[in-house]
Amino acid sequence: MLSGLLIVLLPLVLGYLVRIRSPYLLNLINRAVSGSVYAILLLMGVSLAGLENLASQLSRLGGNALLLFSITTACNLVALWWLSRRVALKAGSSPVVKGAPTSKLAAMAGSLLLVAMVAAGVVLGLLFSSWIGAPLFATAEQLAEWVLYLLLVLIGCQLRNSGMPLKQILLNRLGLAIALTLAASSLLAGLVAAPLLSLSWNEGLAMASGFGWYSLSAILIGDQLGPLMGGVAFFNDLTRELLAFVLIPLVIHRHTALAIGYGGATSMDFTLPVIQQHGGVACVPVAVVSGFILSLLSPPLILFFLSLSG
Repeated sequence: MLSGLLIVLLPLVLGYLVRIRSPYLLNLINRAVSGSVYAILLLMGVSLAGLENLASQLSRLGGNALLLFSITTACNLVALWWLSRRVALKAGSSPVVKGAPTSKLAAMAGSLLLVAMVAAGVVLGLLFSSWIGAPLFATAEQLAEWVLYLLLVLIGCQLRNSGMPLKQILLNRLGLAIALTLAASSLLAGLVAAPLLSLSWNEGLAMASGFGWYSLSAILIGDQLGPLMGGVAFFNDLTRELLAFVLIPLVIHRHTALAIGYGGATSMDFTLPVIQQHGGVACVPVAVVSGFILSLLSPPLILFFLSLSG
């Protein structure tokens, strides 16, 4: 039952064991991660094109993603609001951060590009399916699986060489509290949503374990539960990030922990410039630790819950 979990976790662990000191190599790894994500999402789009009754399936995908997102957001906001009233962290003021997005649309550009990759995959799948047929979709799924293994190795390298010592993470109790609150409330949402999505309890937990890491959750879920559920996981976690860009500036001065925590795993990268720009430098280490812990938790939790099926 756990063999699938071990097979997919092995590349992640192997990557984590590799220590890299060269900035040039680290830059290459970061580029390779981005390229792998784009490739897998393109292939996921091709697989979606192979679904029967595509229009109705895409409608179902959107409905399920909206349902899961609504339940998860409600649970997250209530839990993080409760936490923000009990911690001393308060956002300050800071100058505009160098390289930070100058508008919400600019901040969302990377996320929208990922949506475009999935859409491009669907279009390519529809265009070539009449010529190649079923082998096209089987090949796309096989290629996505191999690129996934490569991506997990690269992500392991990224986490190991992120410059975040384990001692520093464990000593930042605010970041740890925010991460655990976000994770627990998301898992509760997964349990609530599971029967509404016609999923087993463990599949619902897996769907809720992306914590905003949409590229990875879509890949892992899609590999085990099919492209439709992979799409639901992708849009659920992607919409979290898009809402975070809007929510952070509005609430960070009144409910700092809520603003940092809602971004989930993206608090250490994509939403970090927005957090720093509107919340000040005091929020940065807390956001990085919270996002880092959620990034560490997400892959093994998704794979563990999925391994409980059959």
